[in-house]
Amino acid sequence: MKKIIRYLVFSMMVGSLYSCQQSEDEKASTMMQRIDSLYKAQDYQSTLNAITQLRETYPKAIESRKRALKIWQEASLKMAQNDIGRTDSALQATIQQYNEAKSFGDKNRLRVKRDSLQVRYDALCGTVRIIHHRQAEK
Repeated sequence: MKKIIRYLVFSMMVGSLYSCQQSEDEKASTMMQRIDSLYKAQDYQSTLNAITQLRETYPKAIESRKRALKIWQEASLKMAQNDIGRTDSALQATIQQYNEAKSFGDKNRLRVKRDSLQVRYDALCGTVRIIHHRQAEK
C-alpha cells in the first residue's frame, strides 16, 4: 500500500513539474516576434537567417515553424522579385549597349553578359513561379 501511495505522490509531483514548463512554441515566441519585426522592416535576408535559427533552436515548436514557413515564402518571394527588377534593368541596359556597340570584341563581351543576365532572369522568374505554386498548395 505504501508503494502505491509513493507512486501516486511521485506521479503527481512529476506531472506538476511538466505542467509548469513552457511549451516549445511559448519558448519560441520571442524569436517569432523578432522574425515578424525583421519582415515588417523589409530586412528579408535577416528574416530568413532568423527563421533558420528558429528551426535549429526550437525543432519541436510546430506552430511557430508553420508560421515561419509562410513568412519564409513571403520573404523569399520579395527578395526574388526585387532581384528580378535589378536583373531586368541590367539586362535592358546591356541589350542597348550591345545594339550600339561597333567593334566585334565589344559585341562578344556584351553578348556573354546579356546571355548571363538572361539566364539569371529566367531562373528568378522560375523561383517566383515555384513560390506562388507552393503558396497555392497550402
